[in-house]
Amino acid sequence: MTTLVVTMLIAGVVALLMWPRHGLVGRARRARELARRSRGEDALKHLVKSEASGRPATLESIAGILEISTTAAAHLVAELEADGLVRLDAGTVGLAPQGRTVALHLVRAHRLWESYLAEQTGVAEQEWHALADRQEHLLTPGGVDALAARLGHPMRDPHGDVIPPPGGDLEGEHAPTLNSVEPGRAVEIVHIEDEPASVYQQLTAGGLRPGMKAFVIEKNAAGVRFWADGDEHHLAPVVAENVTIAPFEGSPGDLAARRYLWGLASGERGRVVEISPACRGPERRRLLDLGFVPGTLVEVEMVSPAGDPTAYRLRGSVVALRREQARFIRIEAVETVDAVTEEALT
Repeated sequence: MTTLVVTMLIAGVVALLMWPRHGLVGRARRARELARRSRGEDALKHLVKSEASGRPATLESIAGILEISTTAAAHLVAELEADGLVRLDAGTVGLAPQGRTVALHLVRAHRLWESYLAEQTGVAEQEWHALADRQEHLLTPGGVDALAARLGHPMRDPHGDVIPPPGGDLEGEHAPTLNSVEPGRAVEIVHIEDEPASVYQQLTAGGLRPGMKAFVIEKNAAGVRFWADGDEHHLAPVVAENVTIAPFEGSPGDLAARRYLWGLASGERGRVVEISPACRGPERRRLLDLGFVPGTLVEVEMVSPAGDPTAYRLRGSVVALRREQARFIRIEAVETVDAVTEEALT
């Protein structure tokens, strides 16, 4: 009996380890293969982005983006060349047709997955890039097409990057950055670069997003001081270089005069003008569901002892919002209201 039990236990352990599909050895082998393939695909993605920006990739740039040694990058490129995915030419690394197809699929998958996270989930903004970095290696071309259809075929991701169309190419974008803006010029933030992660975290921590209207107050060697959607910001030059802008028809005076819900004081009333385009996905839908639609009258009901959150009365109910939510709601001051509007407020 004891021998039988021992035999069964040994058989169970062997099955656990060696079961072709679900055994630990098989899982470890598949994990290693996915890691190897992902590393090669990340290199291909770097190559197509480098081409689009007009900066040919090198072994050094590949090593830097993958955080590996130059020697390891050389071995990786040799493997990709043997697979017919890249070409070497005078010290630079270029994409072969098959490699370009794979690279464009990865870029499209990544940007669509970030769009999905932004529009249809409550995942924190700081996590979008890392999650999309993993998912891009798992999505098939058919899965990417289905995701695009589900999202309504968006043309840009939540950072403002162009999403390549099926069978299309990756066009380079050479728009000016915040560093190029002279003081007193009104602009719109159209893109927030999400690499490197450390710089991206600084930008998101400051609440900066595509769609914000801004103007530069001061610029010097220490950085750029600017106004954006009701708040003043200061960025070092290296960080400001990751914020892409486009001209905006308006004056700094007009922008500075804009008021946002977070600035509404006790005893004041305001009327909702718009929810900033920088607010999107579940966050935007929640504010609309709560009644913050254009034309709605709002007043401060109560401010917490710490000053945040604040309770607002609108449409006969009271809603508490944190400052980071209230800053997306642009309002106009209201001095007097008629009886009908007063009744709707209370």
